[in-house]
Amino acid sequence: MHKILPFFLGLCLFACDTKPVAETETPADTVTKTDTLSADEWTILFDGTSTEGWRGYNAETLPPQWEIKDSVLFFNDEAKTSDAEYEGGKDIIYAAEEFDNFELHLEWKIPPGGNSGIFYHVKEGYGGPPEVSPEYQLIDDENYTKYHDIASYNKGLGYSADLQDWQSTGADYAMYPAPMEGRNLKPAGEWNTTRIIFTPERVENWLNGKMVVSFVPWSEDWKERRASGKWSHAPDYGKFKTGYIGLQDHDSALWFRNIKIKRL
Repeated sequence: MHKILPFFLGLCLFACDTKPVAETETPADTVTKTDTLSADEWTILFDGTSTEGWRGYNAETLPPQWEIKDSVLFFNDEAKTSDAEYEGGKDIIYAAEEFDNFELHLEWKIPPGGNSGIFYHVKEGYGGPPEVSPEYQLIDDENYTKYHDIASYNKGLGYSADLQDWQSTGADYAMYPAPMEGRNLKPAGEWNTTRIIFTPERVENWLNGKMVVSFVPWSEDWKERRASGKWSHAPDYGKFKTGYIGLQDHDSALWFRNIKIKRL
């Protein structure tokens, strides 16, 4: 979930006409294939020792809030650069190369009330990745509304004050919701594992060994969701078929490790 632009401030929790995606058990052959991939089939994006290839979005260097700490890529939310209640906007990209069809794997954790996201097919030159890039949502489903008041905003859209499925962890944010039951989501402060598989025929969002979202990109259903919801005012959202991988700063501490990608 992102709030970096004035354009998106009023839309940050904007709902689109989404349909629940049925929870799918992990296919055994998919798990076996992933678990047995040889090391040379993966491109390592972060190995715990170097941030080579990473920099800020629309920037030449890595924002100083992003550090390596205990072999983990860490966002230090205490290293503010102003007195603003909300800063955000220190999203980063792996800019060494672009990817089209891929399988991305990483591990992450967030604090209570935390919020972040994983972007792909990112292009620069915009106000921020959300204008163009699909986002795999990362959020503290259980506690987010205890730390952040979204009641009035959700109420204005006809929703309850609770976090909605299209805002929840694993969702293709504001496009395809993730079921909020039975996902094996680890609580804030514990490590979770994410996989994103992208091909033109099918996109899969996985969380801790279970597929929680699947959809066909650029399908008629996809186009209807894009046109009827939040992204109706973002003409370039989701249109690119290749781009950078990105990580979102949403003003909370973040931890990432074991980031790797395989071309498909």
